[in-house]
Amino acid sequence: MSADTEAATGGHNPWIIAVVVALATFMEVLDTTIANVALRYISGGLAVGPDEAAWVVTSYLVANAVTLTASSFLAKRYGRKAFFLWSVALFTLSSILCGFAWSLESLLFFRVLQGLGGGGMAPLAQSILADSFPPEKRGQAFALYGVAIVVAPAIGPTIGGWLSDNASWHWCFLINGPIGVMALALMYWVIQDPPQAVAERKRLREQGVRFDIVGFLLVATFLGALEVVLDEGQRKDWFGSNLIIVFTIIAGLAFAAMIPWLLTRKNPVVDLRLIGQRQFGACFLVMLATGAILISTTQFLPQLTQELYGYTATLSGLVLGPGGAVTVVMMFVAGRLSGFVAPKWLIATGATIIAVGMLDLTRLNGESSFSFFMWSRIYIGIGLPMIFLSITAASYQGIAKDRTDQASALINVARNVGGSVGVCIAQNTLAYRQQFHQSRLGEHVSSVEPAYQETMRQATAYFSQRGFAGPDAERQALAWIAQQVQTQVALWAYIDVFKVLAIMAMTAVPLALLLKSAKSGGQAPAGH
Repeated sequence: MSADTEAATGGHNPWIIAVVVALATFMEVLDTTIANVALRYISGGLAVGPDEAAWVVTSYLVANAVTLTASSFLAKRYGRKAFFLWSVALFTLSSILCGFAWSLESLLFFRVLQGLGGGGMAPLAQSILADSFPPEKRGQAFALYGVAIVVAPAIGPTIGGWLSDNASWHWCFLINGPIGVMALALMYWVIQDPPQAVAERKRLREQGVRFDIVGFLLVATFLGALEVVLDEGQRKDWFGSNLIIVFTIIAGLAFAAMIPWLLTRKNPVVDLRLIGQRQFGACFLVMLATGAILISTTQFLPQLTQELYGYTATLSGLVLGPGGAVTVVMMFVAGRLSGFVAPKWLIATGATIIAVGMLDLTRLNGESSFSFFMWSRIYIGIGLPMIFLSITAASYQGIAKDRTDQASALINVARNVGGSVGVCIAQNTLAYRQQFHQSRLGEHVSSVEPAYQETMRQATAYFSQRGFAGPDAERQALAWIAQQVQTQVALWAYIDVFKVLAIMAMTAVPLALLLKSAKSGGQAPAGH
């Protein structure tokens, strides 16, 4: 067989395995954003408030983070194939149940199950690819996997918006049913545990190695409480809420107990010692920043276009579409480049392109068009694959095969937590800068200001010409001025958000310089 078709464990073409695991991962990651644009439909359909409906997103992220911590041990103890099949089956079944939810309580319960099933899928897919391909082909294999990880959140709002506008929010979940069944059947056929994994499982059984339940509970408590604080803090007025105070204390105590426990166990549920390695530690930090950029931009662009420009959920989702298409192309371009260019330079280049895209968004104004937003996402679509693919492949350099599951789990924890941190920072920047700009602009909206007097005179004359009597024309003019001020306040606040995201993107550049200079997948063979 050629290098491209060399069989993986089980005798199957590794590219078939790559397609199957990418399909399952795509389905799972899609659910991190597909429900975001449907929240107002869910709120109306279940007769609950917007804050209550927001728990549909938070509950999934918390459950997802919890399973991530246990995925490495469970994969080793019960086999990757068995755990992957169980995860996909639970995810698919709970997705269908979400679609038939009859109340908010039932939907939240099924979303927790969905998150528990989906949490192990991404790290398992990553480690399966790492073991199915030789080092020189990993860059291209991770390109296909990267399409699922990076493109799914981008098109999630588009799909969710279209389904919500034209069918029902229920279909945002029901759509996973046929895809999940197909993925389950294909995985049962093509995936086999590698010999070293079978030997490791046998050794664990013979030695009676037990699941680190204490470590799992500490990590799960820390990540779960942290997700609640990050996702609900802004909506609950941070430390003005007893809920946020309680969960912050829980997260702090769990973190303080978690570190010494995990560092002193022989078989910890999460091997934090990996983060202490220069190569993997730098990859972990860059993935935090990458997750922050990916999820925050995916959430805030549709939010901006719907709130200030009157886009429908479908149209606001379509703003991300061209960028998603560019991401697909660039993922494979970056996959080819990874065999010739060191990860540090790809990451630095990608981060710079994303920062430029974010700075371009600071030209935002009331007349900004669809193409303006579309091009900003295209810039991100060019840069993000360079970062994501390089960091995914580079994170396995120097990692023994029996630790790839641990590495996969930690990298995916970084992506998930980074996404929540990014959204949290963006939300707080938006809220606080709105207050700032409201105060500043309010200083100039005064009857003693000549500019205000002239604007008021022109606006009153405008409404008088359209049939409003004197006092009514003045009231209409006041309302119009107030609306313009609020619009300007929101625009300036969003501009500040994009400035902050540009700074976050640039943090990846110095972190990338900590990486080794070796190419991420080794030099590609001739003809590849």
